[in-house]
Amino acid sequence: MRLRRSWCALLVVATTVTGCGSEPPPPGDLLASASAGKLTIGIRFDQPGMGLRTLNKTYEGFDIDVARYVAAELGVDPEDITWQETRPANREKFIAGRAVDFVVGAYTIDDERKRQVGFAGPYLTVGQDLLVRRNDNSITGPQSLNGKRLCTVSESTSAQYVKDTFAHETKLVEYKQYSDCVASLLANLVDAITTGNALLSGYAGQHPELLKVVNKPFTQRFYGIGLRKDDNAGRAKINDALRKMISTGAWRASLQANLGPSGYTIPPPPTISD
Repeated sequence: MRLRRSWCALLVVATTVTGCGSEPPPPGDLLASASAGKLTIGIRFDQPGMGLRTLNKTYEGFDIDVARYVAAELGVDPEDITWQETRPANREKFIAGRAVDFVVGAYTIDDERKRQVGFAGPYLTVGQDLLVRRNDNSITGPQSLNGKRLCTVSESTSAQYVKDTFAHETKLVEYKQYSDCVASLLANLVDAITTGNALLSGYAGQHPELLKVVNKPFTQRFYGIGLRKDDNAGRAKINDALRKMISTGAWRASLQANLGPSGYTIPPPPTISD
């Protein structure tokens, strides 16, 4: 009986060791994940021109191109990427909880978020703007939103900034995602949507006969790639990849292909932080 117990214990140990050697590291440890040839990347699924999952479950947009380029520079093939939908309400949780290796999803860098996660980049300069119905000429900028219904998404700071700074009588309407805001704008349930002009241009390009960007940006903000706050080595590698994407012309070509048809004006590439 004692011999049998000993043999079983040895079998369990051997099986555990073998299993550990074959299992990839958990998401969140960027360079370890990349060295194993796998990455889990957080993106948006509902943002045309930036990050969109199509009906046949392919992924397209500028953010997708950026994510794939970074992954390739880290040695990970496109087919070895797991795409994880992330939203403003859960991005920090997913990063801190290691549900993803990094997030590329119209993720604005600000001081509050920097206290929770690290940022590589920035990789795009955006101006906060407004998306309205094409036949609505009453909204010409944030100052004209008093009494209007302005759509926002959970955990986004853009609409509250408009209310606090430009039009205190703005009525904020909140949804889980921007595609819900767009549906409500088309249905005349809200009067405007605010976020970065790149993202708004994607939605305008999806409905060019019905929607338009006011095209009077009133802030300057930056999109970055979010990763674990203490992952300095991973951040440096991502920054190297972004610099290469810009210098080779791939950055501009992707913006032109994804957002150029909507009339979006491509900004100069940002300076990548060290």
